[in-house]
Amino acid sequence: MANLPTNLPDELLGSLFRTMQIIRQTEEELARSHQRGLVHGACHTYVGEEAIATGVCAHLNHQDVVFSTHRGHGHALAKGMPPKELMAELFGRSTGCSQGRGGSMHLFSPEIGMMGTSGIVGPCILQACGGGYSSKILKNGTVGVAFFGDGAVNNGAFHEGLNMASIWKLPVLFICENNQFATEVPFAYASGNPSVGNRGSAYGIPGYEIDGNDVLEVYRVAGEAVARARAGQGPTLIECKTYRTRAHAEGMGDFTYRTKEDVEEWKKLCPILRLRMNANCDDAFDKIEKEVAELVQEGRQFAEQSPVPAPETASRHVYSSDTRKIQEPATTSTRQISFGQATLEALSEEMAVNPAIWVMGEGIGKRGGNFVTTKGLYELYGPERLCDTPICERGFVGLACGAGMTGTRPVIDFMFADFVLDGFGEIVNQIAKMQYMSSGRLKMPVLLRGCIGIGHSAATHHSGSYYGMYGQVPGLRVVVPSSAADAKGLLKHALRCDDPVLFLEHREILQTKGPVPDGDYEIPFGVGRIVREGRHVTVVALARMVHLTLSVCDELEKAGISVEIIDPRTVSPLDTDIILKSVAKTGRLLVVDEPPGQYGFSGEIAARVADAGFNDLDAPIRRLTGTFCPTPYSPSLESVVVPQASQIAQAIRDLVQE
Repeated sequence: MANLPTNLPDELLGSLFRTMQIIRQTEEELARSHQRGLVHGACHTYVGEEAIATGVCAHLNHQDVVFSTHRGHGHALAKGMPPKELMAELFGRSTGCSQGRGGSMHLFSPEIGMMGTSGIVGPCILQACGGGYSSKILKNGTVGVAFFGDGAVNNGAFHEGLNMASIWKLPVLFICENNQFATEVPFAYASGNPSVGNRGSAYGIPGYEIDGNDVLEVYRVAGEAVARARAGQGPTLIECKTYRTRAHAEGMGDFTYRTKEDVEEWKKLCPILRLRMNANCDDAFDKIEKEVAELVQEGRQFAEQSPVPAPETASRHVYSSDTRKIQEPATTSTRQISFGQATLEALSEEMAVNPAIWVMGEGIGKRGGNFVTTKGLYELYGPERLCDTPICERGFVGLACGAGMTGTRPVIDFMFADFVLDGFGEIVNQIAKMQYMSSGRLKMPVLLRGCIGIGHSAATHHSGSYYGMYGQVPGLRVVVPSSAADAKGLLKHALRCDDPVLFLEHREILQTKGPVPDGDYEIPFGVGRIVREGRHVTVVALARMVHLTLSVCDELEKAGISVEIIDPRTVSPLDTDIILKSVAKTGRLLVVDEPPGQYGFSGEIAARVADAGFNDLDAPIRRLTGTFCPTPYSPSLESVVVPQASQIAQAIRDLVQE
């Protein structure tokens, strides 16, 4: 910043200086507080990098959305978070911005467009794309901003995010704060391309390399990028070269990977000193510095005096609260349609009445989906609401998270459950935790759907189920229907609730027809169904296993064995009561499950019944499950790793004899 532009008003210079002072003084107070033991966990300060958040956020309003990384204090403060809320959060107090749930790395203030920071590298890039996609759907003119460090540019999320933003011209700014080190690994070592800014050209978007310690240069370049984004001209990548002059986190050793001399040289380039030296506003700046000092001291006192969160609040906001009265219809309809037709009908009806719903996936546009899950919808709603994607499951799952946070309702169609494993971290660490970490202020109406199941010689990468694994994730609803009527009602509920839903459809029953009521209806989660009433043994099954069990019941009835079939319909939440009531009547329980039994869904049911229904059992709980091995290709091998009808019948006979 050798030559200060002469046309900048003093008011702007004062505002930029004030924001940088708020960041610097708050961070220094937090560092002292960490030494006093007031900060319980990590404390990643932004000292030395204040110009970047300040220069970018000066162009944003409260409707624009910011997604950040573990070093996010400066972004939160620059976006308008009061220092007292930030400090209270790091002190673990109920008045903190995340009400004590997040600490240094998980800062939420959606009221001002601060959509969260993450302890995981990369998700903010994808979530900002989601904020940009919501802007396109809602046509509200907002901009999404991702702040991330140089370490993130070597992460797959960087490539997937920039590519998606480019092809869909999303209104997003990608701000790389290149502070030379990813924790302790030098950027010069970790990256074959020493430039970040010039990578923009690889994605067909503008890219810049600028001095990240020059607040006016950041302000100028960011202002141009925001203007382009608001005008519909797409994203911008800005590399801000800077340096953190404190350790990676407070209390960590700092001079095994860099020298004291390097740090001292960078301190001479302090963005606050540079603005003060060149702006010729000493008196005004002195006044601002004093005012900020008082503000920060008041903030620390507020934080230190604030109450800790009440222990009974620890498990609140894992899920959204739905107080609607939902009456499940009687399925007495004579209308027979297939499972696949029923889900398409549900999606089509909801898209017609809710313009915030949109679908993303590979081949779901004109083609209508690999399993015709979106057939005909592209012609009705066009490419923004039926969006074909590159093959980048982590990317568009992470994008869905950002979109769900910013007012739209994404439906991610990933064809096979195996594919979405590439986005597992985005589901478990981001989507499932957002409502909880934001203390319920952010909703996460994301629907993730795809096929499961063995039976088409699809081998091991197109046959998985995984619902037991996902059932262990707090904050995620897991739905596995077995009938067309259930599929439609449960999908309707998924499209109306504010929780993230994993909706798994067994490939082998997509064409199975059944009665589906006319008109609008939905089925709430956590309510199982008695598929067939019986007296002698209870069988709990999901999806295709329901059909296989039904296929042997008439023959068993002739032999004097009356089978009651319970279909939980949802893995999480699980209707334990309906199972316990059935076991109280029959005295025997067999769980039939397609995936392997080890550590899975069948074991959870067995454990719950053993705990709460042990006295009702007349025989040991039995399980019939898949073999503990990957799914083979050859039909002769495939048929022996999944329960067959004859095995189910024999298992029931054996249990009745015990």
